[in-house]
Amino acid sequence: MFDIVPELTAWRAQGTRFALATVVDVAGSAPRLPGAALAVSADGEAVGSISGGCVEGAVYELCSEALESGTPVLQRFGYSDEDAFAVGLTCGGIIDVFVHPEPDVDAAVAALAARTPVAVARVVAGPDHRLGATLVHHGGAAPSTGSLGGTPAFETAVRAEVAAMLDSGRGGMLTYGPDGRLCAAGPDTATVFVEAYTPPPRMIVFGAIDFAAAVVKVGKFLGYEVVVCDAREVFATRRRFPDADEVVVDWPHRYLDSIEVDGRTVLCVLTHDAKFDIPLLERALRLPVAYVGAMGSRRTHETRLEKLRALGLTEAELSRLRSPIGLDLGARTPEETAVAVAAEIIAHRRGGSGAPLSVTEGPIHHDGKGSIQSVIRTSPDHHAA
Repeated sequence: MFDIVPELTAWRAQGTRFALATVVDVAGSAPRLPGAALAVSADGEAVGSISGGCVEGAVYELCSEALESGTPVLQRFGYSDEDAFAVGLTCGGIIDVFVHPEPDVDAAVAALAARTPVAVARVVAGPDHRLGATLVHHGGAAPSTGSLGGTPAFETAVRAEVAAMLDSGRGGMLTYGPDGRLCAAGPDTATVFVEAYTPPPRMIVFGAIDFAAAVVKVGKFLGYEVVVCDAREVFATRRRFPDADEVVVDWPHRYLDSIEVDGRTVLCVLTHDAKFDIPLLERALRLPVAYVGAMGSRRTHETRLEKLRALGLTEAELSRLRSPIGLDLGARTPEETAVAVAAEIIAHRRGGSGAPLSVTEGPIHHDGKGSIQSVIRTSPDHHAA
């Protein structure tokens, strides 16, 4: 659904009735993944795609019928070569499509417009009276809206699982019994399809230098929306940073004052020029962002700290600064330095120690957010990147 939100928003604003068809499950070689959607309005207009053309016609008819009957339907489409006139997928896969007449998408659309995380859970199989029941879960402390029409145990279990899925940015199918336990599909179960939308976290790279180009590339590889900002117009150009989502010509601190940041935002300060860095870091270290790293030598770092203390920053605020930026990989080239920066960001986000796995014990994968401050400060051989 999320890929056709602009069209759905326009229809809702115009009061246009529509039915929404969503791929909720796939098997084998399918042309579109779960979440792909096709919507058909009451006046016959169609937007979106669920199969690249293989079954669009049949799904269009299902949407039209659902608008007339008001009844949701779950339909399976599979391989069609055995019957040349059958509707199916020529690729040999199988897709399950849920058609929902007049779905309530207002809460989800509003969240998307505000770039806030949201998950939409719908009952797609089970008791007829519950088909299409919808729960919208918002990230953070915002309350959920809607209900899936089940027992309290069922509702509690689904809400917890949907919250976890939104946190990881993944969707999928869940089948529950009345007691709220995950189980195989049966006569008393309800199957819920969850679509999760988490806007990409933002990485802002301050300083349009050669190292910045490499950091931009690794930031995009990690899934960040990357912005490059520099006050020097001659350096901050699209030609020099083709991989960036946006290139901004402005004083770094002024640009930071003009945008919204959140707990996933990463700030990489690469200018190592006091007239840019100090006013920028004064603001950055007081913001609720995930990471603030600054490039420069140890002497530069100590000078920065003195100037920031003079501006009134506390030791707790200064302790958030990752400087010299990056883990100790012995990096020299811009590309190697970018890997060192990325490694530090990942370790800070996931709670890793930054030590070689060969000399550590315990879990390899970390899900909790932690800090590597103690590891960096107690390593006598640590140097910039």
